[in-house]
Amino acid sequence: MSRPLPLGRPLPLALYAAASGLLAPLAPMLLRGRARRGKEDPARIGERLGRAGRSRPEGLLVWLHGVSVGETQSLLPLIDALRARRPELNLLVTSGTLTSAELLARRLPEGVIHQFAPVDAPGAVARFLDHWRPDLGILVESELWPNLILAAKARGVRLALVSARMTLESARGWARAPASARALVGAFDLILPQDAATEDRLAGLGARVGGRLNLKLVGAPLPCDAAELARLEGAASGRKVVVAASTHPGEEALVASAAREAGAGLVVVVPRHPDRGPAVAAELAWLGFTVARRAASETILPGTSAYVADTLGELGLFLRLADVVVMGGAFAEGIGGHNPLEAARLGKAMITGPHAFNAREVYDAMFAEVAALEAGDGAALARHVRGLLENPTIARRIGEAALDFAGREGAALEAALDALQPLIAA
Repeated sequence: MSRPLPLGRPLPLALYAAASGLLAPLAPMLLRGRARRGKEDPARIGERLGRAGRSRPEGLLVWLHGVSVGETQSLLPLIDALRARRPELNLLVTSGTLTSAELLARRLPEGVIHQFAPVDAPGAVARFLDHWRPDLGILVESELWPNLILAAKARGVRLALVSARMTLESARGWARAPASARALVGAFDLILPQDAATEDRLAGLGARVGGRLNLKLVGAPLPCDAAELARLEGAASGRKVVVAASTHPGEEALVASAAREAGAGLVVVVPRHPDRGPAVAAELAWLGFTVARRAASETILPGTSAYVADTLGELGLFLRLADVVVMGGAFAEGIGGHNPLEAARLGKAMITGPHAFNAREVYDAMFAEVAALEAGDGAALARHVRGLLENPTIARRIGEAALDFAGREGAALEAALDALQPLIAA
């Protein structure tokens, strides 16, 4: 049964709640439209409206939320650690995208429940919270949905924001509504930021910050089908393989051209969004590559020079295949780079571009230890790739430094569990 929103919110948050409540009747129509475009699961639209698709199990329930693939994937080591430390807990994971749901369907341990997150409208939020009655809510990165957070707090749910990330632009936006910012960040019982910059920005908004945690820096290596890896290694037939991981528009051509110039025998492109596979393949073919697409069940043949790995959840397979890894998201402006630890945990020599501002602190630490390299443009990238392909001893040493760096980050997860423990009822 829905409950009224609490009184006493700062005016911007009260107006937001009122506006989202007035627009809520349009939500089913909008969600059905998204489903027709392939952006929602038509069979699970009710979950987006707060109508649960599963019954709530008896006992303590911890709710974890990440919006998309990267955030939900980063939750996996925390889920494993919670289950190991408190096996009696029921765990509910919510996410907001189809791709994240597909990933979680394959990766979540047995017994962990997945639901789509409700839209941030008062009625949907109330239905969600009334059904699941979480004892603790753990939100990851930058998920500051006002209705969801404040309604959960009003019901007595303990809240934690972990691996928190806030850009300078977001901080400036919230600073224009300081009372609203204080109300939101003040609703959290525990905030663990990713880095010093986020810590300063959240503290400037009135948050109580304790400790640090970057979930993308902890966890086990990405999984891999060993038989499929052996098949791909055979198909590559001893060629030097450069893997371009998590690429965005404008990066595939740059990385593939640099790898070809550097003498790579096979370029594997793993686009960040697999639905771009046909467009990526067409662009590489236009550049003169002989292209095969994984999603189209095309195989690597002796004459194949570029392979587009446009499937979901197989990055671990292709990172293992690589002689050199080029991390995408940092050659195109405005993306901010992607997590280097996925390649680091596999001991791979990696190169990134100049625009990795989302992980600047991590990359700078890795550059200082020569655990990764930075290329300012395509020419520098070609030089780095050539150097690593022609000097496998140097590539191995960089990969070993990356593996050592990744291993040292694991202690932060244990410290985070110690901080979360008091928020979970005995």
